[in-house]
Amino acid sequence: MSEIHVTQDEIMAVFPKVAETMADALGCDVDDIKPDVSLIEGLDAESIDFLDMVFRLERAFKIKIPRGKIVENARGDLPDVEFEQKGIVTDKGLAQLRSYLSEVPADRFRTPMKVADIPRLFTPTTFCKLVVRAQKEAAAAA
Repeated sequence: MSEIHVTQDEIMAVFPKVAETMADALGCDVDDIKPDVSLIEGLDAESIDFLDMVFRLERAFKIKIPRGKIVENARGDLPDVEFEQKGIVTDKGLAQLRSYLSEVPADRFRTPMKVADIPRLFTPTTFCKLVVRAQKEAAAAA
């Protein structure tokens, strides 16, 4: 699987629409949606909100985002056993996450990190990257 590169310009191009979509889903003010805010800790998002946001982003951008896509992309080519063991992300897995979620401040990557806590890292920028990648995949498939 080749990594689809996303530029800062591409992220900023979709950010306003992503922020608006997230504000609607979370019932907050669009001004609260900053590119690097933690969706869970900063905006009180819950896992059900992630599903809602993905659904709304799919509609808004006319793209398809498979469930679990962020974690799958973050894992990249690492086999499950190298990414996590007994629900804890391995050192290799953490390095992979840091690289994929480059928009997340380093101090948010705690060790040990449970796989279940990965969504705590997600920011609006994470979803912008997801949208841009989905657009590029759709364009490549067309």
